[in-house]
Parts: sequence; C-alpha cells; structure tokens
Amino acid sequence: MSRAGPLLLAIGVVAIEFAAAVTGFVASTLLPVVSVDLAAKDQLALLIAGTTLGLFVALPLASRVLSRFGARGTLAVGMFAYLGGLALAATAQTAWVFALGQFCTGTASGLLGVFGISAAIQHLDDRLRVRVVAASSAMWIVPALVGPAATLGLERLVGWRWTLLLPVPFVLIGRLLVVRAVRSPVDAAPRPLGRTLLIPLGALGVVLSSGWWPLAIAGASVTVVGMLSLMPEGTARLRPGTPAALGAMLLFGIGYFGADSLITVLLTDGFGMGLGQAAIVLSAAPLGWAVTSLVAAQVKSPHLPAIGLGMTALATAVVAFGGSFPVLLIAWGLGGVGVGLAYPGLYVRATTAGSSGFTATELATAVITAECTGQLLGRAVGGALSSASTWGLFASYAVFALALAAAALAARASA
Repeated sequence: MSRAGPLLLAIGVVAIEFAAAVTGFVASTLLPVVSVDLAAKDQLALLIAGTTLGLFVALPLASRVLSRFGARGTLAVGMFAYLGGLALAATAQTAWVFALGQFCTGTASGLLGVFGISAAIQHLDDRLRVRVVAASSAMWIVPALVGPAATLGLERLVGWRWTLLLPVPFVLIGRLLVVRAVRSPVDAAPRPLGRTLLIPLGALGVVLSSGWWPLAIAGASVTVVGMLSLMPEGTARLRPGTPAALGAMLLFGIGYFGADSLITVLLTDGFGMGLGQAAIVLSAAPLGWAVTSLVAAQVKSPHLPAIGLGMTALATAVVAFGGSFPVLLIAWGLGGVGVGLAYPGLYVRATTAGSSGFTATELATAVITAECTGQLLGRAVGGALSSASTWGLFASYAVFALALAAAALAARASA
C-alpha cells in the first residue's frame, strides 16, 4: 500500500458507511409502502432479510472472487450484480421477486464490503481505526436529518420503485475509493464454504417459518451453530476480552438492528401513526448514535460500552409500550445515544488482537460475521414474529430489549 493508501482507505470506509446509511433509510422508510403495494404485510421477514441473506452468501465467496478477478475485476462483478439486483427489486410485482433482488444487492455489496473492512483492520492502526469508526458513525447525521423526508418526497414524486435507486451513486463512490486504496486482494484464507452457508440457510428457515415455531427455532439454531463455528474459541462462553466483545457485537446486532428494521411498521401499524411521524422517529436513533460517537471516541472509559448498551436496552423496551409520539421520539433517540456511547470502544475491542493470538484476518472475519449474523437474526426473528400478529410485533421488541441487555453484560465482560 502506498504512503497515501491508509488515508485513502479510511476515506473509502467512511464513504461506504455513508452509502450504507442512505441505503438503510431508504429501505426502512419505504418498507410500509412496499409491503402494501406488493400485498406482503404478512411477509415482512421476506422483505427485510433478503439483503443480509445475500451478504452471508458473499462471505465465503469474497476471498475466492478476489483471488480470481483481483480488486478491479471484483468491483466490476459486484457493481453489475448490485445494479441488476436493484433493477429486479424496483420492478418486482411480488414479495419473492423483491426479496430476490435484495438478495442480489446484498451478495454484491458483501463481495467488496468484506474486502474493505478486512483491509481496514489489517492496514489501519488502532488510533486511526477508532477515529474511522467515529467518523463512520457521523456519516449517519445527514441521512438521519434529511433521509426519511427526502425519501418520502421522492416516493410521492416518482414512486417507491425509482426511489430505490437513490443510493446508487454513493455506493459506487465508496467502493471505488476502497479498491483504489488496496489494489491487491487482502491476504486471507478462503472462508469454509459449508459452515458459512449454515448461517443464511438457517435464517432462511426463520424467514419461511411464517409463525410455525418448530421451523423458526430450528432455523435460528442452525444459524447460531454456523456462526459459532467461525468465531474464535471462547466466544460462546463470552470469555473475557475479544471473545466477549464479539459476543456483545452479535447480541447488539440482534437487538438494535432488529428494532431499527421494524420501527416504521411498529409506529404505523402498532400505534396508528402517519408515515411522516414514523420517519421522524426513525431518524432519532442514528442521529443520536452519530453525534454521541464523536464524543465517545475521545473518552477512554472501559465502562462506556456496557453503560451505552444498557441505555439502549431500556429505550427499546420503552418504545414497545410508549404509545405517544413524543415518548417514542425521545426513547428511540436515547437508544441511539446509548449505541453512540458503546459502539466505538466495543468495535475496537472486538478487532484488536492484543495477547489473544488472533490474526487480523481472523478478527476481520469474526467481527463481520458476529455483527451481521446479529442483524440477520434480529430482522428474521422480528419479521417472523411481526408477520404473525400485531401482538407479535410488540413481542419482537421485548426480544430486542432482552438481547441488548445481554449485550451490555457481555460488553462488561469484555473490558
């Protein structure tokens, strides 16, 4: 890597996070509209899990594609698949076709997303890395302020199908910067194909369970088995240090991203609010996360991750029973503040070898797998519960709050 490489890589990683923020707000804001237009209100799990399922299919393929095609070739393959999947989702007439399109975009994004995060862990020192994490969180500020409103305005003007294309230029810029910074593939052994594919296979079982609990439980179990087989030894027992931090990342992903993916549905279907009010609440948590993380990155306290995740757990429980718009807005905003306190320190703990003996490649693999498995399980389980009934929607938030409380305990053990 050239002398300017680390800085260019850091900018690329931050740009990718901005693209992820735009993509996330577009998807969450449009979810109620898409579910109605595709007559898929009882198939929410299918609509929201496709992208993450695609990411996990990409995990074992990323190193293989990079070795075969190089960084530039992988960019071409990834962008072709991303644009093709986006076009498929935008023209979908059924929930299954929409989910297939999202699956393609998730697979494509995963090819370079895994490469970029692995490169950052290997090539950026701890001091620069914690600043990149804070700056990446700050990239959610502008999308949080204008994203939902802009998405709704564009949806009214051109419809949700064209609005899905909004993130394309941001995704392209971030990917180009990372590939330019790291011109050769990251030195990493290929992911074990069979064990890695247990994760999306199990999650697919949860998505397709449609409230049938034996299949949902079996699917979740297979996902967890696949994930733990890829984690460093001691993660399942929350062994102090890096393994406990990785366990906290998994539980955080289940609780926070599961709750975030359904917040607009909770407010519109559960509490009968308008989509405009739901969009405002949707912005509150990432805005609180982004602003607070800039401060938390400067504070060296081993207790911040546990305190922050405990605050988010309490806020998520309040959201499930808050009812009024002001209470929900404040609660979800404070939930984001808690994440902002917790995330920078927790992420660095999960990606720092220290005396653990883990290589950078192993840590890169582990942190991506832990957080994204959490996202997948949270969205799949939440979607399955909420598709069953309105009470299932509220029950899912109780599950999310419990997961976040467990994440706070794991974060305490990681200190």
